[in-house]
Amino acid sequence: MSFRTMDVSAPESVATDDFILRPIVAADAELDYAAVMESRDYLRGWEQTGWPAEDFTVEANRVDLEKMERWHADRDGFSYTVMNPAETECLGCVYLRSTNAPTYAGGSITPVGDRRWDEYEAAVSFWVRRSRLGTATDRALLDVLRTWLAEDWTFQGHLFVTSELFVQQVDLIEHTDLQLRFTIEAPDKPGRYLAYE
Repeated sequence: MSFRTMDVSAPESVATDDFILRPIVAADAELDYAAVMESRDYLRGWEQTGWPAEDFTVEANRVDLEKMERWHADRDGFSYTVMNPAETECLGCVYLRSTNAPTYAGGSITPVGDRRWDEYEAAVSFWVRRSRLGTATDRALLDVLRTWLAEDWTFQGHLFVTSELFVQQVDLIEHTDLQLRFTIEAPDKPGRYLAYE
């Protein structure tokens, strides 16, 4: 259910001219909250829940980030914030979860082709704040993630996972050479998740 038993370590950060990825911490709550609430309409489709609610608060977000910081330290899952180079604006987030995490273990996973789910160790998901979609920051982040995962991580296979309800991100991924490998249906979600390699 976590990365604790795997021979994998989480790189501290990666930086480009446009953004920095580093582990998210509770102190990021205010900047992260601003990005979340600006993007709440499409994040609800990405999450396939009502999160974030209209009355979501900075303090509630801080509690969430404390959990993510603890999960990262305990190697239960790795969570990264995407910041502008000056770290004055959160541009989005990246999450790496084990493919045997409860989210996936409880779902119905259907292969598209001849791949097996157990060939992959990590499921990677990400989002970029709404105001940065027009500048193709999501495509730049995806490109950086692909290189970073290939060069700096030691997973025995990874997948990019998104919600079919997050139409903009599905379109982004399908305009790359990534291929759909699995569909995932969770009993409590209105749409499928799509996993690409």
